[in-house]
Amino acid sequence: MEPVSRPLWLQIFDRANLVLVTLAGAFLMVVLGLVFVGVFARYVFNAPILGINEVVQLASAAVVMLALPYCTSYSGHVSVDVLDGVIGAWGRFLGDIVSRVLSSFVLYILCTRAIAKAVDAWDYEDTTNMLGLPLWPFYAIIAAGVALCIVVMALQAIVIMIEKVRA
Repeated sequence: MEPVSRPLWLQIFDRANLVLVTLAGAFLMVVLGLVFVGVFARYVFNAPILGINEVVQLASAAVVMLALPYCTSYSGHVSVDVLDGVIGAWGRFLGDIVSRVLSSFVLYILCTRAIAKAVDAWDYEDTTNMLGLPLWPFYAIIAAGVALCIVVMALQAIVIMIEKVRA
């Protein structure tokens, strides 16, 4: 049996998703290392590391936003199916579509705001208070993760509609 070939655009999309989640993993490893070193330095040597909280906060935001599209594409979010038996197949179909449309709308607002904040942070050279780290890359990371998540939800909605038509 031959494997099913996937369209090139879908392969590119999957690769972009994989790149973002790999970056999320790298940021998570940085956070883990920094927290370990920070706790060790504070309690063993009584020498807290200046600015470690800033780095951990920014890296944590990157972890969440870069992993968001991957989690969405593999249905890793919490879902509740309490009413599935009551609302029937059409209710589930409508619920799936409406939830993706509403989520995409909210994420679109978040994406446009993150892009605007990234541009402002670039223009005004905004930095963190203690270490002076530039903020624009983190706003850009938020925008990229959210934008790809919107694409994932749109594709899921299309697949759900196609499956409903075929059924």
